[in-house]
Amino acid sequence: MAAKAYEGKLVAPAEARFAVVVSRFNEFVTSRLLGGALDAFSRHGVAEDNVEVVWSPGSFEIPLIAQRLAGSGRYAAVVCLGAVIRGGTDHHQYIASEAAKGIAQVALKTGVPCVFGVLTCDSIEQAIERAGAKSGNKGADAAVAAIEMANLFSQLPGAGAGS
Repeated sequence: MAAKAYEGKLVAPAEARFAVVVSRFNEFVTSRLLGGALDAFSRHGVAEDNVEVVWSPGSFEIPLIAQRLAGSGRYAAVVCLGAVIRGGTDHHQYIASEAAKGIAQVALKTGVPCVFGVLTCDSIEQAIERAGAKSGNKGADAAVAAIEMANLFSQLPGAGAGS
């Protein structure tokens, strides 16, 4: 017996809209993540008019903005981009932890895929590597994951893009 299987494809559902929340803090890194995300959306056939970008003061504020966007019912998925880089104190641990928990809670509460594209790095060099250098661009990876989730959700029973 073959079970019915669902699998997301890397093609956005027709007219699916996406939101990107990007942190202004560490903008020299996050602007590269945003560029990668926008490029990935374009390469996967998402119309430029179907992507909206919202700038957040920092990564800590991303979940609240993502909640507002996901709760609006306008978006098939929300991509969350930021860069938390270790400094001389433990501050980065609290920010990274709360951003991760908050983004996950928004997805669970709203039922809208919220993709975690917040870099949590030990150094500026690591962040730059993940924002388009040696390690690829994690913003692009997050956009591709959002497309795949939107496609998957459009197939699931009782679900549609953005619901």
